[in-house]
Amino acid sequence: MVRLPYSTALTTLFSYGLLFAFGHLRDFFRRIIDSRKPTTNLKDYAPICLGHEDFYTRRLFNRVQDCCNRPIASAPDAWIDVIERYSNDGNKTIHRTSKTSRCLNLGSYNYLGFAAADEYCTPRVIESLKKYSASTCSVRVDGGNTKLHIELEELVARFVGKPAAILLGMGYATNSTIIPALIGKGGLIISDSLNHNSIVNGARGSGAAVRVFQHNNIAHLEEVLREQIAQGQPRTHRPWNKIIVIVEGIYSMEGELCKLPEVISVCKKYKAYTYLDEAHSIGAIGKSGRGVCDLLGVDPADVDIMMGTFTKSFGSCGGYIAASKEIIHHLKQTCPAHIYATSMSPPAVQQVISAIKVILGEDGTNRGAKKLAQIRENSNFFRSELKKMGFEVLGDNDSPVMPIMLYNPAKIPSFSRECLRLNVAAVVVAFPATPLLLSRARICISASHTREDLIKGLEVLSKAGDVSGIKYFPVEQEKTTAVEKLKKIQ
Repeated sequence: MVRLPYSTALTTLFSYGLLFAFGHLRDFFRRIIDSRKPTTNLKDYAPICLGHEDFYTRRLFNRVQDCCNRPIASAPDAWIDVIERYSNDGNKTIHRTSKTSRCLNLGSYNYLGFAAADEYCTPRVIESLKKYSASTCSVRVDGGNTKLHIELEELVARFVGKPAAILLGMGYATNSTIIPALIGKGGLIISDSLNHNSIVNGARGSGAAVRVFQHNNIAHLEEVLREQIAQGQPRTHRPWNKIIVIVEGIYSMEGELCKLPEVISVCKKYKAYTYLDEAHSIGAIGKSGRGVCDLLGVDPADVDIMMGTFTKSFGSCGGYIAASKEIIHHLKQTCPAHIYATSMSPPAVQQVISAIKVILGEDGTNRGAKKLAQIRENSNFFRSELKKMGFEVLGDNDSPVMPIMLYNPAKIPSFSRECLRLNVAAVVVAFPATPLLLSRARICISASHTREDLIKGLEVLSKAGDVSGIKYFPVEQEKTTAVEKLKKIQ
């Protein structure tokens, strides 16, 4: 959890204040200039783009948009080819060139390295493409249900330890369409304050009452539960039809693990259902890659609904829900993403099947176990080295997600551009994905990174951190970083 120092908060607020003040000043003069121009055929139309979001995009985001949406020209492996771009008008428009830069990839969440060519997965994916084509061109309930989809549902259920599972074609849509199918008016959703936007939109669209508890604060979760059960539904004070508590395995912008055993204990005490989003944790953590349940010693039977995506650890697309057979049967009859959306591409399904079999060792090798050990070792090494350098790093050990706090708006493009100049592709994140004052760089580590890759990345991040002034903590002199050790050897 971020505890923002007052000095940092003041300087960051002052920086944003200047940007907003000058932005509004420019808008004022722009309106005067535009008032003298001939009117267009859109006179009297209400503007489509209006309000604070439009102002933020025009006056703040556009100035640094070269740090976002960078196109790549290769698979998202440990190293990627980033297409070079330029702007001649202060980033209002950005143009691509035919040149690429070979960069160390610290931005893609390719946790186990399956997104690149794999000796076991790739031949089977190519074979499935030849047999089934790229798309089913139909929904699951019509002609889009292949035996690959059925096999993957059974494999996912076995992998996560639940009786049944359902597949959906998009990870975001898994939360945003499944939650309304599980609960509606008269129900209560209690959501962690830092849950993903897909959960937020799913909860809003459900029609259920939504209450939020402080991030990973079990005492506050119990307080909210107790208060809501005592009060009941608004106006009528009738008991809630059902209560669902929603948490994430790894919070994608924090890198923190949820306190799952404590959450389950509270939910059992108050007879509430548990919904666990394992988008960033399934496949990436735990001795056998089965996510936070595996890592924290939780019985999957104690989690009522388990959600996950295939876009992170499995190098594919889509998502799943694993639960009891009754819940899955209900979802297959009511979830719009299952009934109305095109089913997952068969090659994407085959990719997940092959990746899970590698993780389970069913490919006849121990590569899966090596990948799991490598991602854990890489993550813990990189996190400890960043902290030794003086960066403010969020998250827990074993998590491959490592946010580095930037705060000040000027440091966002400074850090990103310096990393790219030194051939490291890093992702920077700011409002609205994070609170206005809590911008950060999000580092994602992969099992495909070698120790040399990680040391190269640390060296570049250290230089970029010095240039941007984001080493908020003093470097501990008695701790020698891996980068310093390498320099001594050389």
